[in-house]
Amino acid sequence: MAYFVYILRCSDGTLYTGSTNDLEKRLHAHNHLKSGARYTRARRPVKLVYTEKHRTHKKAMQREYALKQLKRSEKIELIDG
Repeated sequence: MAYFVYILRCSDGTLYTGSTNDLEKRLHAHNHLKSGARYTRARRPVKLVYTEKHRTHKKAMQREYALKQLKRSEKIELIDG
């Protein structure tokens, strides 16, 4: 099974970082369902702007944490990379 770390650009221009094992399902939830994160529910629609694939849940969670520690400018640099 693969795990993904992702960054979304919200309608207000903010960035949201998360992780999942089903990227399509999670993106659909962020844009359409109550099961999407509270942060993104108030900022729909959201657009997927960055993804990374990892082999283990642990590695994905570690990377998600690392990305969340980055400054906004560093995240934008990574996205534009």
